[in-house]
Amino acid sequence: MTVTLADADRDLLGGAHGEAAAFAMRLMVRFAEAVGAPGFIDARSAHIDGCLYHGQVSLDFVEHLLALGGRVRVPTTLNVGSIDLIHPELFRGDGDLLTAGSRLMIAHEELGCVPSYTCAPYQTMFRPQLGWQIAWAESNAIVFANSVIGARTNRYGDFTDLCCAITGRVPNYGLHLTENRRARVVVEIADLPPEWSDAGPACVAVGHVIGRRCGERIPAIVGLPASTSEDDLKALGAVSASAGAVAMFHAVGLTPEAATLEDALQGERPEEVIRLTADDLRATVRDLSTVPDGTPLSAVSLGTPHFSTTEFERLVPLLSGSRPAVDMYVNTSRQVMEEVEARGWDTALRAAGVTVVLDTCTYVTTIMRDLSGAVMTNSGKMAYYAPGNLNVDVAFGSLADCVASARAGRVVRS
Repeated sequence: MTVTLADADRDLLGGAHGEAAAFAMRLMVRFAEAVGAPGFIDARSAHIDGCLYHGQVSLDFVEHLLALGGRVRVPTTLNVGSIDLIHPELFRGDGDLLTAGSRLMIAHEELGCVPSYTCAPYQTMFRPQLGWQIAWAESNAIVFANSVIGARTNRYGDFTDLCCAITGRVPNYGLHLTENRRARVVVEIADLPPEWSDAGPACVAVGHVIGRRCGERIPAIVGLPASTSEDDLKALGAVSASAGAVAMFHAVGLTPEAATLEDALQGERPEEVIRLTADDLRATVRDLSTVPDGTPLSAVSLGTPHFSTTEFERLVPLLSGSRPAVDMYVNTSRQVMEEVEARGWDTALRAAGVTVVLDTCTYVTTIMRDLSGAVMTNSGKMAYYAPGNLNVDVAFGSLADCVASARAGRVVRS
């Protein structure tokens, strides 16, 4: 497809905004041609996934943009990197990776990116608004922005995301367009397990199902309880994007483009209807664990995606009493941690021996001290990735289950 260029695009290509922007725009034109985008639109923000080190090419690309005098042209946040720059002593990997990973993160800052270093930029002051056109990478951030906020982004990957930030432009295709945001699959929740006291496990189970069964198709979910929180929807989107390629979902009555099922479907008929019973949801949650109850643990890891202030508010009261028998880690952002400290909750975390990890995440870098036993988590995303990324067995449970299991040193569930 021939890409139609606006005057702003020609200015970028012609070097009016510098050599780095011209270089990035040339790549963007090729990308637009490849995906069949007819032209470009302005982006109001960007979120960059490429600050996580994947080899020398990661660093070479950013250093090239810096050598050309590059600066981002829109507010741009950074996803997790390979290192906790605030607590570098937590890193347990190769020294060369420490050096290169740290340099990559700082190089992005030199381009003008905000050092947010979080997979949940929607939990920061840079949260977009309904209808904003944005260029976000990081799978859970993409699905949250599209679904829960109603901002508009495609799944931008490493290098493409940074080119969008350097140019301030995005190809006008895919989920930037209203007609491509309609649901094609209806997921009906027939009933919820009565023993589940909140919507969290149900959202993780539904997310895992739609990830496996919907592929890239957008689902409309009917039957989530009214008590479903933003953190629950965050968990749903994260596991759906991990287990599949979901970039958007509608939760009828809960998300902004799905006041009704008809709204989500845009008046069309669904391609498929998936009906989930309480037994289906129980089985899905059970299958997220690779070990049975009673299995010895080496660690508990929370905050994948990064813990919110509300999740800390739920966690802190659970920590009173005896200290955990195994290491507990909580991954979160700098901004959320500032709020935790302002509320004095960091005292309870230290008293319980909890290790707070900033700037990165325990499933993407070598931080956890002991991996001789299973790792327990309340994150469907962590449960999906940990066996492959860390070569460990994993146990999934609620937040309360995770704290109780950390104290017992073995998997226990209420």
